[in-house]
Amino acid sequence: MLEYKGKNFVCHLDLGIEVLKGKWKGLILFHLTEEPVRFLELQRRIKGISQKVLNEQLKALEREGLVNKKIYPEVPPRVEYFLTKKGADIMPALKIIAEWTQKYMGSEISYSD
Repeated sequence: MLEYKGKNFVCHLDLGIEVLKGKWKGLILFHLTEEPVRFLELQRRIKGISQKVLNEQLKALEREGLVNKKIYPEVPPRVEYFLTKKGADIMPALKIIAEWTQKYMGSEISYSD
């Protein structure tokens, strides 16, 4: 049994999945892979996510050290989110999951706007 931040986990995989679980975290990480992105641009790219949920998910990813933000001293303030090294290091695993999904479930997937 593992303990992390006051919670118990069966193994390292259990803990890793807990950090990444949820509908939006993987998508947020994916959209930060190439470059820093501003909040509203991130919301625009991730169709269906509300401002409240995006804010909550970004804060959770920040707490885990996967995402960081830079606040520029401007009026109005400009804020950009970007992957940390820790966040970038998980991306190969997420890409493998995406490829696995396409390979084994691709024939059953339909696409829409």
